[in-house]
Amino acid sequence: MIELAGIERTFQVGDQAVQALRAVNLRLDDGDYAAVMGPSGSGKSTLLNILGLLDRPDAGSYRLDGLETAQLPEERRARLRRERIGFVFQAFHLIPRLTALENVELPLVLAGIAPRERRARVGQALQAVGLTPRADHRPDQLSGGQRQRVAIARATVMRPGLILADEPTGNLDRASGEDVIAALERLNQRGLTLIVVTHDPVLGDRARRRIRMDDGAVLADPSTATDALV
Repeated sequence: MIELAGIERTFQVGDQAVQALRAVNLRLDDGDYAAVMGPSGSGKSTLLNILGLLDRPDAGSYRLDGLETAQLPEERRARLRRERIGFVFQAFHLIPRLTALENVELPLVLAGIAPRERRARVGQALQAVGLTPRADHRPDQLSGGQRQRVAIARATVMRPGLILADEPTGNLDRASGEDVIAALERLNQRGLTLIVVTHDPVLGDRARRRIRMDDGAVLADPSTATDALV
């Protein structure tokens, strides 16, 4: 479960303070599927970075599975990121010299997982995104959609409870994007919490919950608004 209360985040740009998040209150239950939508500069990516423990709020509370995270030391935050959160980015961030299997395996290697368990988990993760036949291919031998599905497998191989996807179809054509979203939605159907940041209204409409942001504030959230503007 995710609980945000009064989250504020301000950045200093030159001599000007830019308030990226303003008094954000948000609750997401386990297994939720939410799209965070809004124009550029609305605070979507800043919110995602805080949810992913990549950034800290200036004020407010962020509780992840009941644990207050805002003031945790960085070592503990890094462990939480590794164990509980999977990230899928627009730009894939695969290592070019590694095969699909090796890219997916890398988080397990860094976590010290034994080789036999690593291979079993990687096999399951690649099978879940339909890429078992491409396991020995490098990123430059894969299509954009296949690379993003490798990234999804890598994001889930540590068996997190939360997937954060930042414009996951932004670099893909419509057909490839459909494959990627279908892969993410299958994971959500198995119980993972899925939060997708997107500009794409078609993608946003697929989510069970649509959270609209502008100027750093949540304008509409059907979980809290009686007249949700969605």
